[in-house]
Amino acid sequence: MTNDFQKKAAAIIEKLKENLRSIRTGVVTPALVENIIVETYGGQTKLKLLELSAISSFGPQTLVIAPFDPSTIKDIEKALISSNLGVSPVVQNNQIFIKFPPLSQEQREKLVKIVNQIVEEARQKIRSLRDEVRKTIKISFEKKEITEDEKFRKEKELDLQTQKINETIEEIKKKKINDVINI
Repeated sequence: MTNDFQKKAAAIIEKLKENLRSIRTGVVTPALVENIIVETYGGQTKLKLLELSAISSFGPQTLVIAPFDPSTIKDIEKALISSNLGVSPVVQNNQIFIKFPPLSQEQREKLVKIVNQIVEEARQKIRSLRDEVRKTIKISFEKKEITEDEKFRKEKELDLQTQKINETIEEIKKKKINDVINI
């Protein structure tokens, strides 16, 4: 029961980290663009940018995208333009350069709100997962499958695990907010 809880909680935390990676910080990273969907090969295929190219940082504000197949460069450029990044890609020598302007204080504040929102969603998922496990424990007790002592022990163990998970989520949040705020 608690192993299942831990596995599901770990999946929630991984998803949280993945969602936070796509939020821009003071220094741009390939994670900002790697999940952009590119419609390529005459609209026959939809792939993530990560699957079509090598993405690397070129200084703190620039990303370089090197497509594996040069014929996809126009499709990648089109996908980048239509994404909500607000940047203009520049094609040079079968590579695409994306220069990101520095974040304004207002943009940083908006990003912090988005971080808080994503973190709160993860916390809600953890709470509902915990409540699910609590119900299972209660049902087991009512069916006389476990004793009252076992019920209290399992609930206490669940609460401790939940507390550790929430501390982990808080650390992730603090680190991301720090990355967003600091230039």
